[in-house]
Amino acid sequence: MRILQATSELHPYSKTGGLADMTAALAKSLAREGYQVGVVTPLYRGLRQKYPDLKWFDWHMDLPLGTGRASAEVWVREPAPNLTIYFIRHDGFFERPGIYNERGHDYADNAERFAFFSKAVVHLARYLPWQPEIVHAHDWQTGLVPLFIHHLREREGWWTAPRTCLTIHNLAYQGLFPRAAYALTNLPPNYFQLEGCEYFGLLNYLKAGLAYADRITTVSPRYAREITTEEYGCGLDGLLRRRQRDLTGILNGVDYEEWSPSGNEHLPHAFTADDLRGKLANKAALLHEFRLPARLDRPLFGSITRLADQKGMDIQLAALQEMLAADLQFVLLGSGSVELESGYRRLEARYPDKVAVRIGFDPGLSHRIEAGCDFFLMPSRFEPCGLNQMYSQRYGTIPIVRRTGGLDDSVVDIADDPERATGIKFNAYSARALAKAMRKALVLYATPRLLHVMRRRGLETDFSWCRTAKTYVEFYEELLGVRG
Repeated sequence: MRILQATSELHPYSKTGGLADMTAALAKSLAREGYQVGVVTPLYRGLRQKYPDLKWFDWHMDLPLGTGRASAEVWVREPAPNLTIYFIRHDGFFERPGIYNERGHDYADNAERFAFFSKAVVHLARYLPWQPEIVHAHDWQTGLVPLFIHHLREREGWWTAPRTCLTIHNLAYQGLFPRAAYALTNLPPNYFQLEGCEYFGLLNYLKAGLAYADRITTVSPRYAREITTEEYGCGLDGLLRRRQRDLTGILNGVDYEEWSPSGNEHLPHAFTADDLRGKLANKAALLHEFRLPARLDRPLFGSITRLADQKGMDIQLAALQEMLAADLQFVLLGSGSVELESGYRRLEARYPDKVAVRIGFDPGLSHRIEAGCDFFLMPSRFEPCGLNQMYSQRYGTIPIVRRTGGLDDSVVDIADDPERATGIKFNAYSARALAKAMRKALVLYATPRLLHVMRRRGLETDFSWCRTAKTYVEFYEELLGVRG
């Protein structure tokens, strides 16, 4: 198979969240299995300096964009056999400090930027010599790609056009723009209607992809079910119910070459499922790094997150205010809402021997928190997939999660299956329910034998991309009609 992915973020070149990790890991895994894989992504600021092996591709594109035209170069990198990264260079659109925004404000021309990027993807899909069979678009930034390919196939005679699929990483982000932005597509007006890309008089990039992609995926089976409901459908549940037969949930995987408790440059001490002594040493090192008292006999809870209500940071703050009366410690790495940042700072000031907060982004520290903590908190209001609960298990840390989306798919509670339990789950979105789950964690911590068993189970659980990539291969084969 020949697969071309389109993504606005790609690890290690650009990243604001899990989209970058997923697209990179899927591409690498498919290429390793022998499939021909290309990934199209913008050439953001600093990449040519950081990756001097980037090569100019003898390819120039000049594309219509509304009443004008826009030109771009293509640069390439081949980081592995069967894998080529195509970087779209348009300095006016992508040579900026941020990917989508700056100082908390979205770029005013995001509609133009990602309409052009989507057109560049389709241009490559049509004219690359190796002729991709599938174009796999990700999130709203590439939502116009399936629409453009649909139009070219149905209206302009591109009979050999590739099949298309769109992956929803977070339905809450849809790419909404004024109606006037539709002119940027240079398409006839009939696509701007209720069954197409129109959304209450606005242009909706994600809806365009959902309406015109041949198939739709999202990043966990439960989230695929949730988004067809009014509660989680973000206004698009009706469309998703109509396309339910074309909607598949595939749980994201973990890159175990990067997230491993042994041979990891970010961890001061290695450990394995058969020898967990290094985990306690990592806990001691983490407490020292956060300048907390090294009380290794008390449970350490951790959180690495975007400080937003979607992530449950409001109920977590309230639950901690109750639970810190108990004998426990807590560390946080994250950034986001100014109000929530201030709330956690106040909590740190109130409990200086129990709470430590780092505002910001630090990949190395993320590994050390995952490895050094006893419990990891993820009380999300909704969570399409989530990765930290899977990282936690790989590091022998017990995740405490709300039963939603990928959190429910990837964590097993004792109530679910005592023989396979790897974490603690709760139902209601409330501080009270989270505090109750944390009290269960304290009981578990006081039961060393059971704690050890659950840690080992987590370490031995397989969330590898090898498994996930096989599921995508089956999905692609069905999309192409290879599988009956």
